[in-house]
Amino acid sequence: MELEVRRVRQAFLSGRSRPLRFRLQQLEALRRMVQEREKDILAAIASDLCKSEFNVYSQEVITVLGEIDFMLENLPEWVTAKPVKKNVLTMLDEAYIQPQPLGVVLIIGAWNYPFVLTIQPLIGAIAAGNAVIIKPSELSENTAKILAKLLPQYLDQDLYIIINGGVEETTELLKQRFDHIFYTGNTAVGKIIMEAAAKHLTPVTLELGGKSPCYIDKDCDLDIVCRRITWGKYMNCGQTCIAPDYILCEASLQNQIVWKIKETVKEFYGENIKESPDYERIINLRHFKRILSLLEGQKIAFGGETDEATRYIAPTVLTDVDPKTKVMQEEIFGPILPIVPVKNVDEAINFINEREKPLALYVFSHNHKLIKRMIDETSSGGVTGNDVIMHFMLNSFPFGGVGSSGMGAYHGKHSFDTFSHQRPCLLKSLKREGANKLRYPPNSQSKVDWGKFFLLKRFNKEKLGLLLLTFLGIVAAVLVKKYQAVLRRKALLIFLVVHRLRWSSKQR
Repeated sequence: MELEVRRVRQAFLSGRSRPLRFRLQQLEALRRMVQEREKDILAAIASDLCKSEFNVYSQEVITVLGEIDFMLENLPEWVTAKPVKKNVLTMLDEAYIQPQPLGVVLIIGAWNYPFVLTIQPLIGAIAAGNAVIIKPSELSENTAKILAKLLPQYLDQDLYIIINGGVEETTELLKQRFDHIFYTGNTAVGKIIMEAAAKHLTPVTLELGGKSPCYIDKDCDLDIVCRRITWGKYMNCGQTCIAPDYILCEASLQNQIVWKIKETVKEFYGENIKESPDYERIINLRHFKRILSLLEGQKIAFGGETDEATRYIAPTVLTDVDPKTKVMQEEIFGPILPIVPVKNVDEAINFINEREKPLALYVFSHNHKLIKRMIDETSSGGVTGNDVIMHFMLNSFPFGGVGSSGMGAYHGKHSFDTFSHQRPCLLKSLKREGANKLRYPPNSQSKVDWGKFFLLKRFNKEKLGLLLLTFLGIVAAVLVKKYQAVLRRKALLIFLVVHRLRWSSKQR
């Protein structure tokens, strides 16, 4: 493992990942890979998650292609050095910020969306000019294999490599020194990665999860609300990090919500959900049993059917859920939706704030002020009002968590920034040394006073304009006085030439 990391670092130090043209070529090659080998990619993901190829394309592939196109369009602007404002002491110097690649990046992918959650950060790392080691999740085995097969055929084989394996391989990787580690997964593993990174002072981006609440106000259209929640909760069999984890609402709304979600499930997946091509399965038996244990002692309003042989768990809603029970102590990451009754929005806000900060917050209401209040008085990685999931789709948004739901963000320009060092550059002249006497020893009260004037004095635009005009007036006056005799002689000469020309024209 150490030799592999060293090989990738040597490739990075060669400098070939830095030029804009090379980055664009690699991104175009990645896009070509997705387009040319689409069927192979779709089949691998579908096999891992019992997912239809239509769902794979719409939930993963289309996002990757969109991200690549966005990078190709904007990267030439992003890599350009940006000038910054200067102060009095640097007004004659060149000052700018130059984005610079961090170096060798480790990306550890997730199994629930094994393609997009691995390739999307890779796109950002390539765009920023880094070398990358990719560690796909071993749970989505077929996707990991297809990535290991395809990426070397399209990308630079020294700068971008795949390492497959399980806990042992990941543990060995984490012993190596990287310039950045990007991880998508659960909080427990996130802590392990952060601890390993700390030994090398390696910065990390942790895309974790948590229990994302969904508050339903009584002033809303419940038909639309329940359709949107049903879509977001049961997509990918609930195995989505920003799926609504539980509902908060007034007790009087519970029965209506249950009935409307039940009807929507039937509309989406048919009478026999098990046969629906749009309803997935739990990734493995361990997770199946974990989710099953969350149903113990709960009041099941509908759903609850399971089949261990196929890892099937039906879309399920729980009512009158006690916040102290197991289902409310951990992220569900499955097709179970608890409803926790609250008296009002005040109690809902307190309920959210008493717990760890979630990755997403969802609020449904016709009352815009109520939605704004929920945003202002709570904390979460992201917010969507009157819908779920959709903030993930906007690549102008930073996507990431806060507190125990993660740190750092990516998507679009935010991916480029995550994998770049914003390097400040100040270029001064070796001339005008007299102006530097102010900062050289020996120090004095006079120098301190001048320093306070130059560095602490704040000028508005009008005052600064007057100051510059005054300065230019003084300079002009000095120049006039210094070259007064020369100016007089030139003026006299011009007068004589003009007079002579006029006299000549009269003689003609």
